[in-house]
Order: sequence, then structure tokens, then C-alpha cells
Amino acid sequence: MQMVISDPKTGKSYKVDVPKEKEAEIIGKKLGESIDGGFIGAGGYKLELTGGSDASGFPMRMDISGLRKGKFLVTKGVGFMAKRKGERRRKTFRGNTYSNDSAQVNSKVVEYGPAALDALFKKAEEKK
Repeated sequence: MQMVISDPKTGKSYKVDVPKEKEAEIIGKKLGESIDGGFIGAGGYKLELTGGSDASGFPMRMDISGLRKGKFLVTKGVGFMAKRKGERRRKTFRGNTYSNDSAQVNSKVVEYGPAALDALFKKAEEKK
């Protein structure tokens, strides 16, 4: 599972691989909930869960409850861009609860910790 952390102050985002044994911290949480960033190495940070997708690429939606995946009739919002005014379309989405099927977790920083995110999550090119 991957986690993308967005920093609203700088506009940067950081991609972190969540270890298998730490995935239990996220599984069962819903969109909009806050979690502690200590389990991924961001001690002191508080993160708000904002979205995600499963291994097939289907996005999560706040208005679909539970773990389920299904086809829903939508007019606007996440995962749908209308080409004509008033268009409705049936699209496949995931529910608002994270499960083992979640491949990506999107989050944003709500409370900042003592160290900068740049120092905590260096890019792969900088590590070489």
C-alpha cells in the first residue's frame, strides 16, 4: 500500500510505501478521519485521510458508505468529468472505508511536527 501525503503550506506531496505490518493503522478508517503520522515515520504530524484508490484504479468516494465496490449513477464529483451539461453516467467506485483492497491512500497534513517533511521523506534521486 502506498500513501501520498500532501503539504498544503508548500504544495508538495510525498509518496511513502506503508509496510504490511503497519497497514492495520489505516484499514477500517473512513475518508475524513485523522490519523497520527508516527507509523510511517512522520512523528508529531497529524494527517487527514482525503481519498484513495484500489489496485484496479477505481477511486474512493465520500458519499458511498462501506467497503463495497460498485457501479453508481453520478452527475459530478470525484472520478467523473461531464462532457455535456446535465450529463449523468454510471461509473465504478469504491466506498469510503479503507480495506485490504486499497492500493493508494491520499492524505493531507493537518498538524505539523517538529521536523520538516522534506527531511523525513527524501526523494529516491537524492538518496543515491
